[in-house]
Amino acid sequence: MTISGQIIDIHNHRIFSGEVIVKDGRIKEIREIETAPDQYILPGFIDAHVHVESSMLVPSEFARLAVVHGTVGTISDPHEIGNVLGIEGVEYMIDNGNKVPFKFYFGAPSCVPATPFETAGAEINAEDVKYLLEKKEVVYLAEMMNWPGVLNRDEEVYEKIAIAKKLNKPVDGHAPGLKGDDAKRYIEAGISTDHECFTAEEALDKLKNGMKILIREGSAAKNFEALIDLMNDHSSQMMFCSDDKHPDNLEEGHINQLVKRALEKGIDLFKALRAACVNPVEHYNMNVGLLRVGDPADFIVVDDIQAFKVNQTYIDGELVAKEGKTLINAVENSIINNFKASKTKAVDFKVAAKPGQIRVIEAEDGQLITKELLASPLEEKDEIKSDVDNDILKMAVINRYENKPPAMAFIKNVGLKQGAIASSVGHDSHNIIVVGVDDESMAKAANLIIKAKGGVSAVTDGEQDIVPLPVAGIMSPNDGYEVAKAYKSIDKMAKDMGSTLESPFMTLSFMALLVIPELKLSDKGLFDGQKFEFVDIFSEAS
Repeated sequence: MTISGQIIDIHNHRIFSGEVIVKDGRIKEIREIETAPDQYILPGFIDAHVHVESSMLVPSEFARLAVVHGTVGTISDPHEIGNVLGIEGVEYMIDNGNKVPFKFYFGAPSCVPATPFETAGAEINAEDVKYLLEKKEVVYLAEMMNWPGVLNRDEEVYEKIAIAKKLNKPVDGHAPGLKGDDAKRYIEAGISTDHECFTAEEALDKLKNGMKILIREGSAAKNFEALIDLMNDHSSQMMFCSDDKHPDNLEEGHINQLVKRALEKGIDLFKALRAACVNPVEHYNMNVGLLRVGDPADFIVVDDIQAFKVNQTYIDGELVAKEGKTLINAVENSIINNFKASKTKAVDFKVAAKPGQIRVIEAEDGQLITKELLASPLEEKDEIKSDVDNDILKMAVINRYENKPPAMAFIKNVGLKQGAIASSVGHDSHNIIVVGVDDESMAKAANLIIKAKGGVSAVTDGEQDIVPLPVAGIMSPNDGYEVAKAYKSIDKMAKDMGSTLESPFMTLSFMALLVIPELKLSDKGLFDGQKFEFVDIFSEAS
């Protein structure tokens, strides 16, 4: 097979007319020629940190959508399914990903359960980490969210890091807001990357200490604008990632969108492509081609270097996407799960009134971080109700692994004017999260998910909808494009119900993510992510 065009040689910073000769899945020869078609050939893109589970698709379906946008591989952290099903879940992801022509590289989850302050479905200990890291598909120790454990030299944390070092596999970081001496100590422990920087100041501090920084632009957390200018001076230490990408957004685009936006910001083409293609391959020692003789034939063809519309994607010399259509065939996907919650009732969501103001989780659109607000509660007959006028709504987290009463809190900025929305995609333990304007709607929304053993749901007086997610309660085994269509519909329904969030369900999924400050809710109660301790809903409660 021979393909001609304008070849983008990232390593030598040049573009030339040439042809690529492929034999047996590898690049046999690259010839420079006088004239070639007006199309550009370059290495395929890598998502340097993604939880495939957050696309609500199993890996084989994720791949079918991603290749259309020129993505040929991912650095995938199976932390989400690990929290539900442990090693069995991680092995499911590996086996499913191996069914399709796509280069999934997985990590060994380092923090399962993520904290002792929530109920997860499994545990992955140091022995399990060693077992996983010895697999060829597992190339790194996934994000070390327990940065307090790193700084306090927790024995098990250091044992997991030591295993990765011994096997010569990098350790990913997760330390939002960490700067100065604490960041330096965290990095010196062996942590090599961070995708959680939300200010340039924080990222620069970590860059200066030798850490690689990932620019994240996902469905909920968006840090591109804050960090992209750093690429001018630090392109050798930066990569692009999505972290979490819902199916509707994945259908629209992937890393190609970030490259295009970087160029629009004036970033040099070769610097942007180094971050999108070269740096992840080199950092994680991926067997992904970079358009050199002898490399695997993993490359893409784009129409021009402004729009970056991907016309063809090749993996190991196989054409896997063409003109916006995936050429990867769907495969049969099995279902595994761990879902034991029982049906809820409206009375389960009652919050008895007490003296004092209430603590309120203030969600920020496009961010994982939240703020803590104090507000006067809306009381009625010795109960606290959702205050729709002031956009302070009831929120609950329901343990999905055993029957326990819901943990209750209040949240601002969801914006619902009627009904309730719910999700069993609830980082990190994937218990059920519900937000609503009344207890009856909250119970109905939760019960839709419980009956389906996973999903995202929306309920109003006259309508209800659910996208079932029966694989671990967080993924669908079905066609990715159909899942994206169903998700778009329920997302629109949530917005029609009043939500002003760009991605209501993705934002909802992070409201139980305790390792991101300030205030979150787990199935065990309201949690202060800065003090790392539970707090009462009532600010003056003893």
